[in-house]
Amino acid sequence: MGNSANTISEVIDNLRRSIKAINEYSKNAEKETGLTGHQLWVIKIVASSAPIKVSDLARQMYLHPATVVGILDRLASKGLVQRRRSTEDKRVVEIDLTAEGRIVVDKVPEVAEGMLARKLEILPQNRLSHVSKGMKEIARILGA
Repeated sequence: MGNSANTISEVIDNLRRSIKAINEYSKNAEKETGLTGHQLWVIKIVASSAPIKVSDLARQMYLHPATVVGILDRLASKGLVQRRRSTEDKRVVEIDLTAEGRIVVDKVPEVAEGMLARKLEILPQNRLSHVSKGMKEIARILGA
């Protein structure tokens, strides 16, 4: 194989391994807890930042607030999180764990998305930009 072929092989192999690792983290976490990766990530963030506003939670997860609201709805229906109006500003809804949620959070593993975000946040800006450009190109190639 030529130099380009070796590089292409490395890119595809690294992408495949990354997808596999994320899927394995998610499957194991869901099997162990009955919660999805995003639900576990919410619980971990809420546990460390409660009470937290939905907008702040969404920002920490790099997701749209509407997406986070859906995740919170499912967690609330399982009795793991609760919403309440801020005492300082009644327009603001704060999220906290329930007693059951606090029990669960101690047992749940770290999720791939959380680990990835945490590691990306500490990368120097130039390396983070390289990663971002490469991922954008992969998304463009795949039509995503």
